Amino acid sequence: MSEIRFDNQVVVVTGAGGGLGRGYALEIARRGGQVVVNDLGGAVEGGRGSSTMADQVVAEIIAAGGKAVASYDSVASESGAQNIIATALNTFGRVDALINNAGNMRMGLLVDSKVEDLQALLNVHLLGSYHTSKAAWQVMQQQGYGRIVFTASSAGIFGNPTQGCYGAAKAGVFGLMNTLAHEGRELGILCNAVMPVAFSRMTDKASEAIDEKVLAKAAEFLKRAENAMQPEFVSGLVTYLASNQCQVSHSVYSSCAGRVARVFVGVASGWQGSRSTPPSAEQIADNFAQINDLSSGYSTPSTPTEELGTVLGAS
Repeated sequence: MSEIRFDNQVVVVTGAGGGLGRGYALEIARRGGQVVVNDLGGAVEGGRGSSTMADQVVAEIIAAGGKAVASYDSVASESGAQNIIATALNTFGRVDALINNAGNMRMGLLVDSKVEDLQALLNVHLLGSYHTSKAAWQVMQQQGYGRIVFTASSAGIFGNPTQGCYGAAKAGVFGLMNTLAHEGRELGILCNAVMPVAFSRMTDKASEAIDEKVLAKAAEFLKRAENAMQPEFVSGLVTYLASNQCQVSHSVYSSCAGRVARVFVGVASGWQGSRSTPPSAEQIADNFAQINDLSSGYSTPSTPTEELGTVLGAS
């Protein structure tokens, strides 16, 4: 494969003032891309913004001979997202890729959480991805080309104690990507998501709420993979998904300690009951082992219609 380049392309990276987002911005700029470095510059929990973080990354890019502009708007509002995309258009004239990376973190067990915590996370992760994608969509549709990379999470796909609010927001991002991938395919807009595992301010915050025994066990694994937990280990995957060489859409990829792998949702073969009489609770109980059995295979439908077709085709 030829070198992946972003010459004459414009990429918007939200949450690019540090951690993973900074790595994405630097790598894409190094490959010739013109980058909008968006960062509110706030605390991990959200709020209290500053221009310093975005400015520093822009300065790094320019010092290395690249092109970049800072954006300090919040993805959590429709007007903020529109301003981010307007910054790209006013400065560079187009938007070729959007990397939805902005995030915040609030931890706690369900009984200790507040609805304000859930809303704060939904505002940034889910609504933020929605607002920025919608703002960029019309531009990409007119161009007949676009790449959108969403940031999901293993906490949203697999679940994790103390991350109910965070996981709910990230699961919503997963659902948003799935639908936009369908809507964008014929328009030339490809949508995928990543599940990154790396050291950052957010992982530091997450560790504060983890049980000591669980944290000690995690520390054992992290010690063995410390180098591979650096943000740079995720940059290659995101750079590829944001590039014109990527032709896949509607997929989620895990980047964990140097291993990159597709993540998918599957449906087991299950138990086929009668189509004329609703199954009783007793029938469900009698066939529950087969309902749960994965050894007989599974399907990976990409739409509800595909799942129905699989069920009808099996009878």
